[in-house]
Amino acid sequence: MHLLIQGCKRNDRDSQRLLYQHYYSYALAVCMRYSRSTAEAKEVVNDGFLKVFDKIGQYNSDFPFKGWLRKIMINASIDQYRKEIKHARQASVEQVRVVHTQPDAVSNLSHEELIALVQKLSPAYRAVFNLYVMDGYNHREIGKMLGISEGTSKSNLLKARENLRSMLDGMNKMPYEKAN
Repeated sequence: MHLLIQGCKRNDRDSQRLLYQHYYSYALAVCMRYSRSTAEAKEVVNDGFLKVFDKIGQYNSDFPFKGWLRKIMINASIDQYRKEIKHARQASVEQVRVVHTQPDAVSNLSHEELIALVQKLSPAYRAVFNLYVMDGYNHREIGKMLGISEGTSKSNLLKARENLRSMLDGMNKMPYEKAN
């Protein structure tokens, strides 16, 4: 891997292609959580790799490359979020209402089904949910990243969870069909 990264630092197209191919699936998995669709996630991945190749000189080889790449893909996803959010409204803390759900719908979900549910969230809720739940950022960090207040981050997380619970409740009410 070290040789590929060195090749990318020299703008070697073959090294860039091989690095892209090696990490594409990982980058796509990160971006899928933040995107509304596979097509949007692929666009974000490509934008992210352009940033990777542009900033690869800043990569410190004392740290894992995969973590550095992940951070760039998250930031590329946030850039996409910022484009989307210009017209979306964010909920205030006073509007939040907690709803409880049955656990059986979650146990029947595949990873792909869970990602599909997250993708149905509004851009603001999806971004905060992923940053907090999946990537471990705190509300202060999320606020700085997204240009929102800490309170709005907390509110958006609660609303995201509420929306996911509602979707899961809807799944609980639907008859369960097994594939033949």
